[in-house]
Amino acid sequence: MDSPASLASNMLLGLETALSVSNLLYCLAGVVLGTVVGVLPGIGAITAISMLFPLTYHLDPTSALIMLAGIWYGSTFGGAITSILLNIPGTPANAVTCLDGYPMAQQGRGSVAMLAAALGSFFGGCIGILILMLFSPTIAGYALSFSSVEYFALMVLGLVAATTISHGSAIKGLAMVVLGIAFGCVGSDVYTGIFRFNFGFLELADGISLIALAMGIFGVAEVISSLRSTEAKRVEAHSVSLRSMKPAPGEVRRSVLPMLRGSGIGAIFGALPGTGPSIAAFMAYAMEIRMARDPSRFGKGAVEGVVAPEAANNAADQTAFIPTLSLGIPGSPTMALMLGALMIHGIAPGPLLMTSEPQLFWGLVMSMWIGSLFLIILNIPLISIWVRLLLVPYRLLVPAVIVLICIGTYSVHNSTFDVWLIVFFGLVGYAMRIFGFPAAPLLLGFVLGPMMEEHFRRAMLVSRGDAMIFLERPISGAILLATAALLVWGFWGAFRARRSTSVLRG
Repeated sequence: MDSPASLASNMLLGLETALSVSNLLYCLAGVVLGTVVGVLPGIGAITAISMLFPLTYHLDPTSALIMLAGIWYGSTFGGAITSILLNIPGTPANAVTCLDGYPMAQQGRGSVAMLAAALGSFFGGCIGILILMLFSPTIAGYALSFSSVEYFALMVLGLVAATTISHGSAIKGLAMVVLGIAFGCVGSDVYTGIFRFNFGFLELADGISLIALAMGIFGVAEVISSLRSTEAKRVEAHSVSLRSMKPAPGEVRRSVLPMLRGSGIGAIFGALPGTGPSIAAFMAYAMEIRMARDPSRFGKGAVEGVVAPEAANNAADQTAFIPTLSLGIPGSPTMALMLGALMIHGIAPGPLLMTSEPQLFWGLVMSMWIGSLFLIILNIPLISIWVRLLLVPYRLLVPAVIVLICIGTYSVHNSTFDVWLIVFFGLVGYAMRIFGFPAAPLLLGFVLGPMMEEHFRRAMLVSRGDAMIFLERPISGAILLATAALLVWGFWGAFRARRSTSVLRG
């Protein structure tokens, strides 16, 4: 951690760089493009950055990185819009926001949910930037010390936490985790290259698209459910006014600690290569359910279920730059594109970047503050306009939603097969709704399962088949101990709930 004088000097240098007219314009362009891309279902930041990547050839490296970063965190901010209003996650990181954001919109409180998401995103982003400024070298050092053993322990913790996301039967939640892992195992074996579970479809050689699964389970399933309902959901015009953004009594107070916890979780997972905002959001949501006095409120429009994951995924967006810039290790395909933009200009990311290119590093960091302000200034006044999507008649809205879902999913791999996958997962998601199976554990199992398998096999190769390596290493041992405690806590809570129910019935 730098001395206060050195930190102040670096901040002034970064502020001078970020406040130049050209960099301000590129920052504004990035966050606006990111928000628009986030609103379009399935497209995501990586598609937008890939399309605009050739522009970086002709830009100053600092300006290029500022614009690309604006698209990166702006897309997560914008992805909350359709997650809340239409139950369609704009990006995978916003999928968990659907669980409570959409019920709030159905209750005529879409404006409150949007405001909570905006403030949670801003707060999480600010915490992430602070950690990026103050602790980049320290966090990068700890992240570098993580091996496959520690990553496997983290994945196990994540899957155990996934069972806490479900509100009904714990067995159903666990079943969805297993189903998600099964879907995640489709494709080529990471070590042998042999196809598995692809049922003869060559298009599944690279696995099932996360976009197709998320769009089908959440978006198409919601469309089918809406069409099957006997009464169309009506939203009154007064519920989309600026006055309707006023939270209910107690909601502001209940949101403070979830924002803090979500920001902390997001900052940690963002700094770990290979995890990122999606996992951070799920972990933050699971944490809030565990911390809540009345967990039954979640999934029915709890404001904590909106602010915590939004704070987490935006904090993770910022701290994802720590391993990317400090270690030269991209934690995601999007971060790999960021590295590519630097390398095109002959700049080598790594531990010496902060000292060899202080103007670039600190200019990017300070531009994030400005970009976060741009997002708040631009989007809070637009909330009442975004929420007016709910006033569009269903006969017009449903075809538009289906078209956007199909275009967004097709544009990722230019594959019509992915569009058919949306239909399949839409039917699966609708069947899950009928029989009361939760969607969130399936999605988290899909994301974490293949990563857990890869790290487990790698750790076993290193230890020559000795499973004790997971307990002998202090970090992984502590994580697995916390996982065991979480399991005991979950079983004890279920036992108490069942006992209290039987007492009430008696």
